[in-house]
Amino acid sequence: MVERILSISGLRGVIGDGLDPQYLVRFASALGTMFDGGTVVVSRDGRSTGPMVKHAVIAALTATGCNVVDAGIATTPTCGVLVTHLKAAGGLQITASHNPVQWNGLKPFSSDGSVFNRELGEKLIGLIESQEFNYVSWDRLGEVEICEDPAGPHIERVLKLVNVDAIKARKFKVVLDCNHGSGAVDTPRFLREELGCEVVVLGDTPDGQFEHIPEPTEANLGGLCDAVRKAGADAGFAQDPDADRLAIVDNNGRYIGEELTLALAADHVLARTPGEFVVNGSTSRINADIAANHNSTFHRSAVGEANVTAMMREKNAILGGEGNGGVIEPKVGYVRDSFVSMAYVLDGLASGTRTLAEWADSLPRYSIIKDKIECPADRVGAACEALQTAYPDAEATTGDGLRLDWSDRWVQVRASNTEPIIRVIAEAPGSEVATKLCADAVATVKAAVS
Repeated sequence: MVERILSISGLRGVIGDGLDPQYLVRFASALGTMFDGGTVVVSRDGRSTGPMVKHAVIAALTATGCNVVDAGIATTPTCGVLVTHLKAAGGLQITASHNPVQWNGLKPFSSDGSVFNRELGEKLIGLIESQEFNYVSWDRLGEVEICEDPAGPHIERVLKLVNVDAIKARKFKVVLDCNHGSGAVDTPRFLREELGCEVVVLGDTPDGQFEHIPEPTEANLGGLCDAVRKAGADAGFAQDPDADRLAIVDNNGRYIGEELTLALAADHVLARTPGEFVVNGSTSRINADIAANHNSTFHRSAVGEANVTAMMREKNAILGGEGNGGVIEPKVGYVRDSFVSMAYVLDGLASGTRTLAEWADSLPRYSIIKDKIECPADRVGAACEALQTAYPDAEATTGDGLRLDWSDRWVQVRASNTEPIIRVIAEAPGSEVATKLCADAVATVKAAVS
């Protein structure tokens, strides 16, 4: 079976089994045709297959007359910021995010520095399928320019959000797990030089040779938890390979997770500036409680970064994000950003006397359990139908898989946009209840799709 997934969000596939130079050229040729000879920012995460992918896409982009700004190894949010900083036609991040090492992918950005919305994504897919590319003559080929300090404009925007002097005065000790991803390039500099932290770095070479499974979940971050305890650190930060997501370990070496990344940022930001706040339908209800506590208006979008950012623009939201550790701050860019997440957490700690563990424990408590199962795309509907039948007393919300709500808990099942799997998420006030709800839902789904 060819391992390649094309969606409105972009492309992911296994190198040598679905993601080959020919298909990469098709994708980038379609993108270059859409950008119509404009400037395109190209960057990549640290995967060893990145150079091959980059050469293929740059060849296609310049063949369609686009000039390319090569940002080298850089984070996904850095790519988005550079697009707006340079007033480029768009951008292209080469990454497979948290997928295993054999995967790589392409994530396009529009001229406003955000990921493609449905309209742009469908237009791109149409061009890829039709192969009606606008290749130019020899004398109109695009040129390539190397970007010397890709993260500079990104870091500058983030620093404007926080009290840098207060953070520096605290001299926080931080353990940073880059796991050999693109965060290793500039995140240590950001924390040390710009925020005055003492930093212990794990996986500081951006070569894509992951030391642990790249998704920053509790099961994969035991080493970070141990390192925080050993160092006596104030916090542990774990980035995914393209550094748009952040998971957090508190000062006791306890994994407090991806879900609390957005919750902590929201608690800090909304306390100072109440306003509109947007999360997706798979994100913890703790964020609704935080919004209410700070007299802010809470909204849920469909799952997907593009859906969150679209609603953020519609509502003129001051903050948004996803429960996978992705905070979206419009003042920096409409893209998930681990730099923003770290800055807000450190700013929150610097503005008070609480430890990170005490801050996390002061927030409303829920237990959220996430699981996934392999599932063919044509069986997703059957899975949703079976789950709804199993829980007739729940309030059902369809359109983005299926979400079932009760007064104090919920469960959701939906197909991933980036992997051939179904995600099952359950949340309840206690871990036993949430675990059972998730396990029962998984069993129901498995029976329906087998």
